[in-house]
Amino acid sequence: QVQLVESGGGQVQTGGSLRLSCAGSGMAFSRYVMAWFRQAPGKEREFVGSINRSGDNTYYRDSVQGRFAISRDNAKNTAYLQMSVLRNEDTAVYYCAATTSPYYSGTYAASPTRYGYWGQGTQVTVSS
Repeated sequence: QVQLVESGGGQVQTGGSLRLSCAGSGMAFSRYVMAWFRQAPGKEREFVGSINRSGDNTYYRDSVQGRFAISRDNAKNTAYLQMSVLRNEDTAVYYCAATTSPYYSGTYAASPTRYGYWGQGTQVTVSS
């Protein structure tokens, strides 16, 4: 069955960088739009960004635009979230998600309900 496994989380200082990975298995990885979400304590899960099937188009929430970058390597069945200039408010559990829907941008892609497959999450803590 489809399995997504995140890795790369940890603790980092404000202004630092971190790269998360999401390894997929049991799936034709290149046929899925991939996305990253995050959930901070006491808050709802929120969309971070997404990438289309071929990896040449991405879409981000405003607060991470220019600081975060999503990429993918379909040969390795892996998606990445490169986070830079991290802020305290980026602290959250980060999840990768996959959908067979071809839409990777806009309100549709930002809705968690559009994604049928989720990883277990990886904690990112940003501190001063």
